Amino acid sequence: MPKPEHIIAVAREWIVKAENDLKNAANTLKMGEDCPTDTVCFHAQQCAEKYLKALLVWKGIPFPKTHDLPSLMAILPEDLHNLLTGEEQELLTEYATVTRYPGGYEDITLSEARSAVRVARRIRKDIRALLPREVLQSERKKMQRRRK
Repeated sequence: MPKPEHIIAVAREWIVKAENDLKNAANTLKMGEDCPTDTVCFHAQQCAEKYLKALLVWKGIPFPKTHDLPSLMAILPEDLHNLLTGEEQELLTEYATVTRYPGGYEDITLSEARSAVRVARRIRKDIRALLPREVLQSERKKMQRRRK
């Protein structure tokens, strides 16, 4: 049975937000040694979180308003628990909370920031493979328009 249009629309909205976060992380990372690595990691986490929420919307699973990736992963069907390792979940969650404010964490290296973006890109790829074309369609159309 086809999904209601509002489910498709909400999942798309999460994807658009996730894509914007990934763009911010990737573009900031291009600054090299001068980049604010905490900002890169924050946006990498936000990308992963929003892709998880898009998947939860698509699957019809309600979720709490949280940045805690382990909480979001726990409510996914068990066959999807391998999208992120426990270590990745904890680390990215820390980037969403602790790094937003001064103090309380060690400086994040450029290597760690690059790793966070790699994880965000991987979960993006894995979740996009799970979502049907109708959810990704508007994003594809927007990308095609940009190329023209």
